Amino acid sequence: MPDYQYLIVGGGMTADAAIRGIRQTDRSNPIGILSNEKHLPYKRPPLSKALWKDEPIEKIWLRTPKENVDIFTSRAVTKIDPKSHTAIDDLGLVYSYKKLLMATGGTVRRLPWNIDGIIYFRTLDDYYSLRKLAAERKDFVVIGGGFIGSEIAAALAMNGRSVTMIFPEEGIGSRLFPSALSQYLNTLYETKNIEVLSGDGVVNIGKEYNKYVLTTTSGKIIKADGVVAGIGIQPNIELAQAAGLAVGGGIIVNEFLQTSQPDIYAAGDVANFYNPALNKHIRLEHEDNAIVMGEYAGRNMAGDTVRYHHLPFFYSDLFELGYEAIGELDSRYEMVEDWKEPYREGIIYYLNEQRVRGVLLWNTWGQVDAARSLIAEKGPFTAVNVKGRLPA
Repeated sequence: MPDYQYLIVGGGMTADAAIRGIRQTDRSNPIGILSNEKHLPYKRPPLSKALWKDEPIEKIWLRTPKENVDIFTSRAVTKIDPKSHTAIDDLGLVYSYKKLLMATGGTVRRLPWNIDGIIYFRTLDDYYSLRKLAAERKDFVVIGGGFIGSEIAAALAMNGRSVTMIFPEEGIGSRLFPSALSQYLNTLYETKNIEVLSGDGVVNIGKEYNKYVLTTTSGKIIKADGVVAGIGIQPNIELAQAAGLAVGGGIIVNEFLQTSQPDIYAAGDVANFYNPALNKHIRLEHEDNAIVMGEYAGRNMAGDTVRYHHLPFFYSDLFELGYEAIGELDSRYEMVEDWKEPYREGIIYYLNEQRVRGVLLWNTWGQVDAARSLIAEKGPFTAVNVKGRLPA
């Protein structure tokens, strides 16, 4: 039976960061990683961003420390037993641990039609599949107008493909952005050879010879060479739940990232944690959270006592535009817009109950830390006194 001081279930950015966190305190004890992917740890954001702008694929690899670290790829953990401190994989192999980290991430939500070839974009293999198809074919449908949908539609269009976007909201990113900004993105995308079918949905997908045939809610028939779905993920909590860990919108952790079993930790996309600045439990699916939370989990597994009070930021690239954001971006909140140039450069503050709950830095850079500090302030804030708090 392989015996590890530290065992990590999951092989993504969080796992890589956890190893680096462990090694800050413990330089030598053995670490095992069980990853259900066939690849070594890699950066996920470039899959829908930089790689489509011809960044070399070599830059995605994380170069995880190897000394006294065993990485088992294409291994799915089927059971964790907190009492015996063991984990079992899909080959029936048993691993023992002193400390275990759940970095199991999430699984993409799927459409109700079992049609071969639909790409549910999330992994490196999904990128390879889409890149190959885009090199051979021309017409694509992207289902979803959120993070993945907007980025993949832009990536395909920038590479000369014809794209149709379909999503039920009124505009791209409309759950996050003010209505006028969301509508501006609709118009921008349409100038980039993208047909934007907002306020619409897909009621059926079939195949006709080598084409996908989609029927929309409005009755439109679309034929495409490829279909990409970016409709969110669900946290992988089943393994934790079966092991008796507390779950609820993710795996619940304390400020030291311990689960309800003290020798088992959780971090990354799957972890539900309390954030003091927002005064609530949250779960985030972004790079900054994966890296910082993974590092803190690793440090605590190795004996440190560092509290995870970090409020992560996230970012996106949309053609010539880009943004960084932090906190809660919810278009149902009061939004205070401070534009240097409307829809091209500015800052949007999200207010609720006289607190700043989130900040959108639209084509505005280098102010994440200042925005984080503003969210931590108690206020009271109003549309009058918040405007101009950060230089647009």
